[in-house]
Amino acid sequence: MSIGLLIITHNEIGRALLKTTTNMMEVCPLATATLEVGTESDPDAMWQRAQQLIQQLNQGDGVLILTDMYGSTPSNIAYKLRREDQVQVIAGINLPMLVRVFNYATMNLKELTRKAVSGGIDGIVCCPERKPETPNQ
Repeated sequence: MSIGLLIITHNEIGRALLKTTTNMMEVCPLATATLEVGTESDPDAMWQRAQQLIQQLNQGDGVLILTDMYGSTPSNIAYKLRREDQVQVIAGINLPMLVRVFNYATMNLKELTRKAVSGGIDGIVCCPERKPETPNQ
């Protein structure tokens, strides 16, 4: 099974997350591409480029699209590409989500989508307040 991964984000967010994850994991187990959407980007041109990337990445098992913020231009571009059986979209990409995708890269598209969402959610933790350190007396 080989799912493609397309990361559509504002500016270089996706590229930085992908580079960090690849460095941490020492491998990129999926056919992957990033699409960087800047403030000056033409959404229609970006959508056309995203379609091309989907065609390149889809080896028959589908493509998972990760985007940064729901309702933003990158997210809207991604959502227009969503097709239940071949293209899934998740907004809110974070490093734990991407690590989870890398760790479960052999799953089918539906299962991988669920794992990615759970990884993103589980990776958000409100750190407890630290107690002030007291000097040794």
